Amino acid sequence: MTGRLRADARRNVEGIRRAALDVFRAGGLTTPLDEVARAAGVSKGTIYHRFGSRRGLIDAVVEELVLERIEGIITAVEALDDPLERFEEYLLRTWLLQFDEPAANDVLMRTLPESEPLTTLFDRSCGFGRQVLHDAQAAGAVRDDITPEDLAYLILERGVIARACDQQTRDDYRRRLDFVLRGLRTAR
Repeated sequence: MTGRLRADARRNVEGIRRAALDVFRAGGLTTPLDEVARAAGVSKGTIYHRFGSRRGLIDAVVEELVLERIEGIITAVEALDDPLERFEEYLLRTWLLQFDEPAANDVLMRTLPESEPLTTLFDRSCGFGRQVLHDAQAAGAVRDDITPEDLAYLILERGVIARACDQQTRDDYRRRLDFVLRGLRTAR
C-alpha cells in the first residue's frame, strides 16, 4: 500500500501504524479507534480511509505486536529437553504473556476470529501446544485425560482471568499458575 502513496500519505500511514502499536500494546486490540486516531493526530475517518476498517488496521499491525513474543515462547520451549518442563514452560510463558500483553491476550483469546493474521498466530501457538502436550503425555508426565481442546480452554480461561482480575499483582497471578500446573501432572 505505501509504495503507491505520496510521501505525506506514507508518513500518515506510518504514524497511524506506530500509534496503533502503542495503543494496542497498552490496551489490547479492542481499544477504541478514537484512541488510535488521537495518538496518531488524525481523524478516525483517516484510519478508515487508509486501512479500510478496524480489522484492516489490526491485520496491519498484529504480527508486529505479537508474532515475536509467540515465536519467542516456542523457541525457548523447544530448547528444553524434559517433556514435562517443556509442557509447563509453554503454558507458564503463554499465561504470563496473556497477563503482560493485552494484545497477545486478545490473539490467544481469538477476540477477532475473522482476522487471518490473528488466526494464523493463534493456530501457530495452539499447534505447538498440542505437540508439547502429546510429548508430555507420551512420557507419562501429564495426565492422559487432558485433550488438546482442554489445553485451548485453559489458555482461554487464563486470558479471561487476566482481563477480569486486573487488580491482582503479577506475582500473585504467577503463584496461582503453579496451582493449575501441578493439577495437570500425573500422580507420582
